[in-house]
Amino acid sequence: MAFKVIKPGLLALIQDLGRHGHQSIGLTTGGPMDEVAFRWGNALLDNDSNSAQIEITFGMFTLEAQAATSIAITGADLAATLNDKSITPWRTYAIKKGDVLAFHQPVWGLRAYLAIKGGFLCEPTLGSVATVMREKIGGLNGKGDKLQKGDLLAYQAYHDHQQRSVPRLAIPHYGNKEIPVILGYQYQSFSALERANFFSSNYKVSSNSDRMGYRLEGQAVHSDLKGIISEGIAYGAIQIPKDGQPIVLLQDRQTIGGYPKMGCVTRVGGSILAQQKPGDIIQFTPITVDQAERERHLQMTRLAQWR
Repeated sequence: MAFKVIKPGLLALIQDLGRHGHQSIGLTTGGPMDEVAFRWGNALLDNDSNSAQIEITFGMFTLEAQAATSIAITGADLAATLNDKSITPWRTYAIKKGDVLAFHQPVWGLRAYLAIKGGFLCEPTLGSVATVMREKIGGLNGKGDKLQKGDLLAYQAYHDHQQRSVPRLAIPHYGNKEIPVILGYQYQSFSALERANFFSSNYKVSSNSDRMGYRLEGQAVHSDLKGIISEGIAYGAIQIPKDGQPIVLLQDRQTIGGYPKMGCVTRVGGSILAQQKPGDIIQFTPITVDQAERERHLQMTRLAQWR
């Protein structure tokens, strides 16, 4: 039983929560760019939180079902249709054999998530099916390939559909352009003026952005450090290269880097950032570790209580 890919779109990838514990050998984590949307997709279907889904970037992606099942769509609104009838994200849908599910161009947001009852069935590589194209690992065949026309995405047939939707208060507001940042230990290497410029300026998402990192264009900021010894890179790290244009490193980031860092975008902030398209404008706002932990705890508690 499987979904057959009719149109592969620009970029559709199999993802779970990531490949953890291997950064010491240079392998990044991968995983969903919008973790909040991914977790809600599995929650809607009573799946394990790590069940494999499809991350669909920009859309133009079409599938045909070969057996009955239940699906959930979360994340961006990519003008999805089921048998040519419009459907909305953040809820579940019953699927019958022969149904055609299509994702078109974004109405709002950039990345949608397609979850299926029981998860898509793929063989994990190093404990995960997360697709990292740059490292040629994970995905449908374990070689890091994006989904192609004719691919068969296996799943267990399911007939006992339950209609569910995510509470409105729990749906992220992707129009929120303020991205929370936890200050890093190299923050002190930026002068008071450079810090003020960073947090008071608007930054435009560059077209040269991808799952590895978001490059930003705007007010240049510069560190007093001439350079640093390469060190491990955390999720959300905001590197400031020599040209002063920030780069926010995300799921497919390199494991080490040698640029000064202003701080780290939070997981929730990273999910919002990952839904911004090239040309969108964002702004950074500093928060404390305690604030970030409370934000994370609130998200996870909402999920747990809903389940």
